[in-house]
Amino acid sequence: MAEPVVRIPDAKVALSTASVYPESTATAFEIAGRLGYDGVEVMVWTDPVSQDIEALRRLSDYHRVPILAIHAPCLLITQRVWSTDPWTKLQRARSAAERLGASTVVVHPPFRWQRQYARDFVTGIWRMADETDVRFAVENMYPWRYRDREVLAYAPDWDVTKDDYRHFTVDLSHTATARSDAMSMVERMGDRLGHIHLADGNGSAKDEHLVPGRGNQPCAELLERLAGSSFDGHVVIEVNTRRAMSSAEREADLAEALAFTRLHLASAPASGAGSPSASASSAGSASGTASGSASAETRPPQPRVSHGRPRIRRP
Repeated sequence: MAEPVVRIPDAKVALSTASVYPESTATAFEIAGRLGYDGVEVMVWTDPVSQDIEALRRLSDYHRVPILAIHAPCLLITQRVWSTDPWTKLQRARSAAERLGASTVVVHPPFRWQRQYARDFVTGIWRMADETDVRFAVENMYPWRYRDREVLAYAPDWDVTKDDYRHFTVDLSHTATARSDAMSMVERMGDRLGHIHLADGNGSAKDEHLVPGRGNQPCAELLERLAGSSFDGHVVIEVNTRRAMSSAEREADLAEALAFTRLHLASAPASGAGSPSASASSAGSASGTASGSASAETRPPQPRVSHGRPRIRRP
């Protein structure tokens, strides 16, 4: 039997509940289910539902949308969520992940003023990771900038590859804000890269979290690399839709982000497929060749671009 030309990797594509802000956590589940996301990453923050394990379970069951990851409450606005003690926050995030069936807890490095927490952070994360099957994936951050001044707000470092962690999260909006080389960071993370926050940016001092494809970050290149590798983590759409003029516009942005991701996660098998360097030359050529080499029964859904916005064409 002919080998299918387009191969879709095992990585699941999830929607961060932060992507629907200022709408609610419950709305994120609804949109994720309607658009066909594989699951959600719950950002634990000031929305009481995001902090309530049973409420999250009911939403997941009702919308049939799995919870794939928990983002621990590490933001400035969540300093009092679950606890004021950062280790208690991580323990509760781990418990939530275990009870809800999520495989990953996303955590930021400490703020520099959290001195004791920062001092023990690397060894503490290893200790917690040894106590569970849940991955603690530490996320790259960025220096804070104001005009020509730069403030190093995170410790041990905003560049998490300078320290030894079992798993990493790479966020491409953060690489844009840091003005760092995203693919070089991915290289340094190597097989410890366990989680992706997919968003775009243009290098602004503000953390932009643009829809993938609307900035200058290598979103497509990263996805195509993942498609040719053994990556077994999740790709999470974490974009800023606060400027959407309506719920319909917000949903259109999230549909576009999902389609972009599906499009570039589709890779054409070639000699050396399975290695990180084996990726799709283009989704268009894969789609065009598939009809001649794979039957309708074995061919996966083909993403396509129409009217300037990528869409998923379902069989």
